[in-house]
Amino acid sequence: MGGGSVSTGLLPPWLDPQVILSNPALGPWVVVLAGAIIFAETGLLIGFFLPGDSLLFTAGLLAATGTIQFNVALLVALLIVCAFVGNQVGYFIGRKAGPALFNRPDSRLFKRENVDKAHRFFEKHGGMALVLARFVPIVRTFVPVIVGVAGMQRRRFVLFNAVGAVLWAGGVTTLGYILGDRVPWVQENLDVIFIVIVLISVVPLIIEFLKGYTARRKGRNNSDAR
Repeated sequence: MGGGSVSTGLLPPWLDPQVILSNPALGPWVVVLAGAIIFAETGLLIGFFLPGDSLLFTAGLLAATGTIQFNVALLVALLIVCAFVGNQVGYFIGRKAGPALFNRPDSRLFKRENVDKAHRFFEKHGGMALVLARFVPIVRTFVPVIVGVAGMQRRRFVLFNAVGAVLWAGGVTTLGYILGDRVPWVQENLDVIFIVIVLISVVPLIIEFLKGYTARRKGRNNSDAR
């Protein structure tokens, strides 16, 4: 397989990181777009469906192969800042909106179960939830909001937020860059790599879906047995 720009075909073009970041029409704006997507996924409640993990890795990978003509250190720094500011916005939304978020009815973009899932995650992991949630799709969008609702001290939030942003945005992007720069097989098999990235990104979603399905089925069985 060659190392050209080959879409995985597993995502619609507007959600496929390779399509987004390899678009020559975007030119230098591709970096701004990448930062905006990371900000939206981590800071805006409607951004939970965006491909954060795969976009970060792909950005690093394409920077290594020269598809993105941008200094990698600045790229990493920009994405870290966007991830950090995004969570700060989510925290602010939680502080201001408060319990009203929990009372919102379901809509096409807002599901109460996503809020409940993030709340359980925070209850289980405490402050570290801000770091761990970065690596869990959907949950990372809602946890900072939940933390804001819970009233975590601002300084403590900033600390956990900074650590999470560096490990997630900085770490995943750097990993993509290192593999793309130092592992020839990666450069020669970009299409395979992108398919693997997409599959890894959806694994947590599949696990959460199966857990929810199992719990609902168990609840129905218990109800029928009474």
